[in-house]
Amino acid sequence: MVRGAIVAESLRVGAVIEEVPLVVHKLERIDAGLEEQPPRWTLLWFEAADADADRLAEVLADALEARGGWYADFHTETHVTVVFSGRIFRYRRGDQSERAEVEEYARSVGVPDEQLDWAE
Repeated sequence: MVRGAIVAESLRVGAVIEEVPLVVHKLERIDAGLEEQPPRWTLLWFEAADADADRLAEVLADALEARGGWYADFHTETHVTVVFSGRIFRYRRGDQSERAEVEEYARSVGVPDEQLDWAE
């Protein structure tokens, strides 16, 4: 199983997440936005089949807003996937060198340091 979270406000207007079965385990409203992001977010905590991980990453890369420092992340027992608009990163859990590369890219597209907190 892959497990992760999507911020509903990170989806661009008109985007649709479909063709990948997701089981939503929790919906949560939080105060988390910084800079140009909306101050309150809706988090959708989900699971999906391992076999759907690549397709999910592709769908998210197409659906995420390019501006505002948005990303979505999910992980398996062995790998972490971090998705930005038009860009997908996948690395082995615990690989600090690979994580640092993703963090560098995240900063370059506007993700504040306080939000570089995806799960390992």
